[in-house]
Amino acid sequence: MSNRIEVSNNLLTWAISRAGFELHTFAEKFPAVIQWLEGEKTPTIKQLESFAKKVHLPFGYLFLKEPPVETLPIPFFRSNSASENISLNVYDTILLLQQRQNWLADYLRDNEFEELPFVGRFHGESDHAAIVQDIRNVLNLPENWASQFSTWEDALSHLVATIEDKGIIVTFNGVVENNNKRKIPVDECRGFVLVDQFAPFMFVNNGDFKSAQMFTVVHELAHIWTGHSAGFDFRKMLPANDPIEKLCDRVAAEFLVPENAFDQVWQETPQTDFVARHFKVSEIVAARRALDTGKWTKARFFEFYRNYSRPEFQSGERTSSGGNFYATTRKRLSITFATHVDQAVKSGQLLYRDAYKLTSLKGDTFERFFSQHV
Repeated sequence: MSNRIEVSNNLLTWAISRAGFELHTFAEKFPAVIQWLEGEKTPTIKQLESFAKKVHLPFGYLFLKEPPVETLPIPFFRSNSASENISLNVYDTILLLQQRQNWLADYLRDNEFEELPFVGRFHGESDHAAIVQDIRNVLNLPENWASQFSTWEDALSHLVATIEDKGIIVTFNGVVENNNKRKIPVDECRGFVLVDQFAPFMFVNNGDFKSAQMFTVVHELAHIWTGHSAGFDFRKMLPANDPIEKLCDRVAAEFLVPENAFDQVWQETPQTDFVARHFKVSEIVAARRALDTGKWTKARFFEFYRNYSRPEFQSGERTSSGGNFYATTRKRLSITFATHVDQAVKSGQLLYRDAYKLTSLKGDTFERFFSQHV
């Protein structure tokens, strides 16, 4: 009995393109595919398994007659337009977090947790100041909360802990699962949010600057408060041309850099670096606030952005890509999500096999993480 499998050329070329490769480039690393496409040879099961791994495709897809229609489950906003044209790495990360969210929402319902009252409390026509005040009330954070911390890292850690305490899952990652070869470029995706009444999930690109992550987190909070899932790139730190995006942008700006407080600080020292240190935001956010409040022109802001984008200006804000694996895993999973998984496994409501899949951990790594780091 032959172990060779007939696979349609349409599926093969679609899988290669889906993974972001040009055919000739992919063939240099995987030359057998040309023989398959030209009908000279038929792939074995083992060869197809290797092919599927290289193009990050579920193995079963290769047995379909035609390529499946894949749609992005949330709108993804670019700086100037809404688009579903995103990379496979972003797409797979959205689906991964959606799977985790579906499990957690069902788990919380089954265990009689209540819906989170602030999810979707406001709508697209709401006043941004009212949303800001409600977020502050729910999180119990005063207007000047960030200035009480000495570093961006401390301020961000406090904000995330406060958010997770309210039932929102916050994940930080710059790659797909734990695969450091599948990076998610910051310019393509600064973050996304999956809104749910029981288990809203945030994703923040951990390759971004700490102080820029602050803006992303609060922008995603605004999405939860208005009840809209979305992804975004924030190129040039500007929102997409969409009413909800613009509203969430105003909420984030006012929450992090309140206009009245900004006016007072700017009057004392009209410098973006001073404002950034005071409010624990990036300099580009401080510059955006100067633009929003009429203190800078668009021309001056874009000139600043061009200079700011140069590596030598950003070296002090770039996050580290290294560090302890288990500390990184805590951020990639969210300690709140990990705690629920741990409790579900211990109570027999979740099989180890399914817990491995949900957490992208298995075996000794899974046991060590949950016994020593949760």
